[in-house]
Formats: sequence, C-alpha cells, structure tokens
Amino acid sequence: MSTLHLPDVGTSADLATYLGRAQKVDPGGAVRLVSAGAVLAAYVSPVHGGGGPTVIGLRVLHLAEPADLDVTVPLAAMADRFARLGGSLDLPVPPVAAADAGWAGISPPRSGWQVVGTMPRDLLLAAADTGVAEVAAGVPDGAGSAAVARLRALVWGRDLPGVDGVPAGSAYAAHALGFVGADEPVALYAVGAWRRLSTARGHVLCRAALI
Repeated sequence: MSTLHLPDVGTSADLATYLGRAQKVDPGGAVRLVSAGAVLAAYVSPVHGGGGPTVIGLRVLHLAEPADLDVTVPLAAMADRFARLGGSLDLPVPPVAAADAGWAGISPPRSGWQVVGTMPRDLLLAAADTGVAEVAAGVPDGAGSAAVARLRALVWGRDLPGVDGVPAGSAYAAHALGFVGADEPVALYAVGAWRRLSTARGHVLCRAALI
C-alpha cells in the first residue's frame, strides 16, 4: 500500500475539502492521484459521460516526501482514509482501483498552454447556477440514470455565452470544486482543442466533445 506524506494539517484539510467537494457532485466518482517527486496532482471529473464534454478538475499540492504514484481510486475510499487519519499526516492510498472512471485515462497536456484571456467571475457563476437549475427542472421523477446523463451532457456541453470552445460544464466544475474566489480573476489558457481555467485555488481542464 502506498502512503502519501503530507507536510502539514493545512494541506491535509485542503485535500480533504477538495475531494469532498468532488464527491458531493459525483458520489460514485474517482480521483486520479499522480506524483513524481514531492508534488501531487489530484484529478477529478465533475462532468463526464453521456456523450457530453469531459471536464477535469486539478489541484496540485506539495508532499513532505517524494512519491512515485499514478493510481485512480474511489472518492468514497479516500473519504474513509481521511476519516481515519486521527491527526496523522501519513495518508494511506486505498489499494482498490476505481471502476467506471474512463475519463482518468485521458491525459491533458502538461505544456504548451498559452494565455488567451480572462473569464469574468460573474459569467462563470451565472452559467453554473443556470445549468444546475436547468438540469433540476428537466429531470422528472423516476428518470433513469441514462436520461439524466443525456440531459447533463446537453446542458454542460453548450459553450459559455460568448466563449467558443469552453463548455458550460467548466463553469460548473470551477464553482463546485471551490476554485472561484471573490475577487480573483480566472485566467483562460488554450492548447489545441483543450481549454483551461486557472485560479490560485485550482484548474479546470476541458474539451467540448467526449474523447
């Protein structure tokens, strides 16, 4: 079993909060943990499947000790690990691999990103709120998971107003994962078909179509 050695209580709480937010919007979801050295990249996907966009959240944290890791595990299993820490900074990685996490096989570009502008905070929050309301209103009682997935794909697959190539699901992910601050600008980057929204709190990487 691999163990991640976290540097302090703040980092532990930060990672727990981030993964908790991801689990809230994707209860059966997963996290891909990638580390080569003393930096941990934690990828989640609040929006995927149903023929819609692939939207990936990313938090990068420092470790107290180097680790060599690339695993995808259930968010629920990580929540259980955090609940059992008892103040320890040594976080055991669950030994079980996540099922049905096809998005984790997608590797967003690590280099070549170019700044193409900034995104108004209010635009992101409005798009997120509008989409959530549309999904809630469009899902009748008793609707199956396939119908819900199709509706989510339709709603979150639309481009943000006036921003070609950036699906509304990116706004939902940025808001749901706690990346949108009160005053901080949101930078927009691009490389090929990929787009990235970045703040000091984290990154959202997206493509308009399912890969």
